[in-house]
Formats: sequence, structure tokens, C-alpha cells
Amino acid sequence: MSSDQPRYREAHSAFVKSLATHGYTQSNTEIILQAPNPDQLSWSNTIRKFNAYQPDLIVAYGAPAAMLAMKEASKGIPVMAIDIYAAEQPARGTCGVSSRVPMVTLIKTLQDIRPYRRIGVIYNSRESGSKRQLEDVKKYAGQHGSVIVEANVASVAALDNALATLLDKVDAIVVTESGIVYRQFERIISRARTHKIPVVSTMPDAAEKGALISLEIDPQEQGRLGAELAARILQGARTESLSLIYPRRIDLIVNLRFAREMGLVIPFPVLDSATRILK
Repeated sequence: MSSDQPRYREAHSAFVKSLATHGYTQSNTEIILQAPNPDQLSWSNTIRKFNAYQPDLIVAYGAPAAMLAMKEASKGIPVMAIDIYAAEQPARGTCGVSSRVPMVTLIKTLQDIRPYRRIGVIYNSRESGSKRQLEDVKKYAGQHGSVIVEANVASVAALDNALATLLDKVDAIVVTESGIVYRQFERIISRARTHKIPVVSTMPDAAEKGALISLEIDPQEQGRLGAELAARILQGARTESLSLIYPRRIDLIVNLRFAREMGLVIPFPVLDSATRILK
């Protein structure tokens, strides 16, 4: 795991259950789960341990651990990823389940509520998925005439300064997917709320935690799809011959509770397009 996040735990639980339906049960399959600290040294140490163990397959949750595993796993050990925000044109040989969602939908929904012109983006430059989301936001928000203010949060210590800068300059905030940012999400919501600034995100449970809008994958689906790929690999399929799978279920969630607190009126077309509304 790239970090010990509930989304990865949930995906892993679904992965194990689904893998059993393919014949790989606890009685005949050993699964070793590692959740190292979210830094490159810890990920590398974990991969070295796996290399020594010589497993039949390495499954990495999250882009940071997955990218490193693909580089550092011993030759002959297949690697697949689950829950990675992959590029539109993923690197050749990337095998697994992508968590990429259409950021254009998130930005358009935000702008359909109100034409926000100064949008802050909290991201982590050390995580490829987070950087890709930043680029997507810049691309689509720019089409709406919005100015983007970037805030790189590569450590917990950097968050307070980033928020202090953003809250004085923006009227909406996009929080990208990042292990560090995820653990501080409630702090971000709390600070933004005091300034009446809406937050939108693609992180699972973001709307439940106070985001105005979230565009979320289903971690359990990620695990189930990953198990299908893993079973094929364990049966002899080569990772190079397997395509990256994209999420089939993506939920657009609107938080009416927060909207009322902000004094925002959510247009009917936005409510109509939502798959879930928090009242």
C-alpha cells in the first residue's frame, strides 16, 4: 500500500474476497500485506523484502508504491496496481486498475453552481496521480476562464502555509488525491468552511467529510476488478498483454447540507446529474 488509507484497506478486503471466488483461498494462497510509511525509502524497503521472498505476484495499491514496484521488483516477478490515477496514455506495460475519473465533470459541476473564477488546487508534487489531477484541473478550469492557484503540500508541515495563502486568494478549492492530503482533509474542510469557501475532491468519502461536490470511485470495485486481473496473471497471463482497467462505477455526490450552510442554491440540472445527494 502507498499509505495506510481506508480506501486501500477496503479495496484489499474486496480483492481477497473476490480472489477466493477464483479459487485462490486462504488454504492455498499466502497473501502478505504491507502498509509502509508513505515515503520512497519505506516503499523501497518493502519491495526489497518482497524480492527476497520471490512472490508469484506483487499487487501495489496507489500510484506511488505501484510506480516504484514496477521499477524495482526483481525480473520475473509480475507487478500489478490497484487504484492508480493513471495518465490518459499510461506507460507501456502498466497493468492494473485505474482510478482515473473525468475531472472535467467535477469542474463543470462546480461552475454550474456558480462561476468560480479563482480556484485553488491542493496537490502533492511527489505523487504522480496528484500531479495529473492538477494538470487536468488547469486544463478544464482554464476553459471556463478560471485562474488556478497552486498549493504544493508535500508534507504535513506545509499544509498550514498553503492554506493561509489559498484562503486569501481563491473562492473555491480542489483537493487532489494524495496520502498526506487525505489524512489532513478534515483540517482543510474546517479552515475552508470558516472562510465560506467550497471544497471539491475525487477522494472517496470526500462529500461525507464536508466537500460540496465529490466525484468518487468505488474502492470495492477496484478490489474486485484487481482480483480478476490477478487471477489471470497467476494462471499464466503476462502483465504486458493485459490492458489497464478503468472504473465502471463513478459517483457524483452533491452535499446539500454544506450548500445550505454556504447559502448556495444548487441548480436542478446539477441535482439531476448527481448519483447521490447528501441532505
